[in-house]
Amino acid sequence: MKTKIFYIEDEANLGKIINDTLKLQGFEVVWETDGGKVMQHFETFMPDLCVLDIMLPNIDGLSLCQQIKTRFPSLPIIFLTAKVETEDLVKGFEAGGTDYMRKPFSIEELIIRINNQIAIHNSSSSASHILQEEIVIGKYKYLPQRYELIAPSGTINLSSREGELLQMMAGKGSQIIERKNLLLTIWGDDSFFNSRNLDVYIKKLRNYFKEDQNIEIQTLRGKGYLFLVK
Repeated sequence: MKTKIFYIEDEANLGKIINDTLKLQGFEVVWETDGGKVMQHFETFMPDLCVLDIMLPNIDGLSLCQQIKTRFPSLPIIFLTAKVETEDLVKGFEAGGTDYMRKPFSIEELIIRINNQIAIHNSSSSASHILQEEIVIGKYKYLPQRYELIAPSGTINLSSREGELLQMMAGKGSQIIERKNLLLTIWGDDSFFNSRNLDVYIKKLRNYFKEDQNIEIQTLRGKGYLFLVK
């Protein structure tokens, strides 16, 4: 079965090259140029991964990513952008992106990143059957098979990456969780981009647990983290 790619890009020349090349490489591709028409495609085409430009007509890529992640929290999304500032990189990961490529880029690298994201996603999915049914964390409960964090005020739907990170950290108790180990286990490498991505995810987890002051994620500079439930 072909890997299904949803490609959203409004630059006609670049879009045609990427679209045609991905198809030649054996992917099934739907290409859309208008951000305002993206969500309707999910009614008939459920992709394995999205390749998403940030600068789009009608709806920008960051807003689209948030909409997609609300419906499909575990779907991998690779951002493509001409923006080069670190702040833009962080915004992409905060919106729910799982990888990020700056223009111009090589098609060979894009294909490698697509295959890497699919492999990580499939690895996470195949391991889901051995997950615990419920993990109690202070005033919270985490349901790994559903990526649901039950807070005192309601249910928080986590992405697959957030769920993996939470389970790794919560499973260590008061032991030090090495930063490099988190990066290698969840992202597959400890590159600068993935390191910044991890920073964003740690910030998200801290925010999710704000209803219980006895839960703390401590940063140990140069080492990693402590996940403490007092």
